[in-house]
Amino acid sequence: MSETMIRKNHMDVLWHEYTDKEGQNLPVVQASLTEKASIIGRAGIMLLSCGTGAWRVRSSMNTLAEVMGVTCTADIGLMSIEYTCFDGQDGFTQSLCLTNTGVNTSKLNRLEHFIQDFETEGKDMSGEQLHNLLDNIEEIHGLYSPIALGIALACGGFTFLLGGGPIEMFCAFVGAGLGNFLRCKLTKHHYTLFLGIVLSVSLACLSYAGLLKLGEIFLGLSVKHEAGYICAMLFIIPGFPFITSGIDLAKLDMRSGIERLGYALIIILVATMSAWIMALILHLQPVDFIKISLPLAGWIIFRFLASFCGVFGFSIMFNSPIPLAVAAASIGAIANTLRLELVDLVNAPPAAAAFIGALTAGILASLMKDRVGYPRISVTVPSIVIMVPGLYLYRGFYNLGIMSLATSATWFASALLIILALPLGLIFARILTDKTFRYCT
Repeated sequence: MSETMIRKNHMDVLWHEYTDKEGQNLPVVQASLTEKASIIGRAGIMLLSCGTGAWRVRSSMNTLAEVMGVTCTADIGLMSIEYTCFDGQDGFTQSLCLTNTGVNTSKLNRLEHFIQDFETEGKDMSGEQLHNLLDNIEEIHGLYSPIALGIALACGGFTFLLGGGPIEMFCAFVGAGLGNFLRCKLTKHHYTLFLGIVLSVSLACLSYAGLLKLGEIFLGLSVKHEAGYICAMLFIIPGFPFITSGIDLAKLDMRSGIERLGYALIIILVATMSAWIMALILHLQPVDFIKISLPLAGWIIFRFLASFCGVFGFSIMFNSPIPLAVAAASIGAIANTLRLELVDLVNAPPAAAAFIGALTAGILASLMKDRVGYPRISVTVPSIVIMVPGLYLYRGFYNLGIMSLATSATWFASALLIILALPLGLIFARILTDKTFRYCT
């Protein structure tokens, strides 16, 4: 029996057909408006595919347009761009759409360098040469295999920060690793978003519960360690679109901001519902973690180390090169430890502490940006993703599912305040350190 061929729902754009075959060696600044616009649009849609926000995409498209002597206006969403280029005589309008969205900070870094170097190097290249260069950038996929991503260092660090001990950390480490491995495999083969979320979260919870059951049988572990099963699914929390949605809304990019927020909420809804159903099947409950006794200095040191590992793990999941992941992890370790100690030592409200932590991360990233040599968003967003209250969101949904409405509302309200505080912290850090971000022009 022949294999059924699945037709693509989104047709490929044949970018090289936009180039002028008769004037292949002409610099792009002397090319036709259509050829110039193809470079601008392709760079924009590639940037969008990396997970960066509308403000950065539009700014990059404008940079290319100015060098090539055309004017560009763009309407940017989560998955699509509609843009128009005109040179005073002719106009060219195009609509571009992605097949899927994700985060790839390595590709984002290369595209940022392409934009920065365009005035000195790119403008003297032909349209064909530029499309070849963009072909090479587009071929960059993950820097790490699903196995490396499946290590799930992030969830191990996350577990300690939420109050878990070595047993919860190990089980979450394995569960998240297997779940993320499956998610990466499904994404690679282009399976739909919902299927990837449901299967990977279910596998993570099942793996955690299975390991804990084996520990109970052979090692006499307490059933109270079941609290950590939530941590095994936190790799799915969409921190990047959550944060960038707030930044886009702050710049009045309403379409992009609302679409990103909707995308993040869809992932959280499907993930928490999947985990809730698995909890009912496996008889798991989101009980409190067993208390860990440490001196103040011990808490600070271990929180710093756990935050570093957690942010480093998330950066690897975002396809960051090792130097970029280390830079983000260093900033995240400082900012997140500060946030947690503000809550513990001065009884600061969690939302206020989250704002201060995000503000600190944003300022540190601005100070390090030139030295690190990577786009600011590649450092700032991974450094505060670990502050996104995935535990609060899950407990809110769990209590909603069992009709404990008052408790559910409390968890959801706490999560909402923290989620609002995180992008606000980054936004104000950007306002303080980046004069181009302060104005609406």
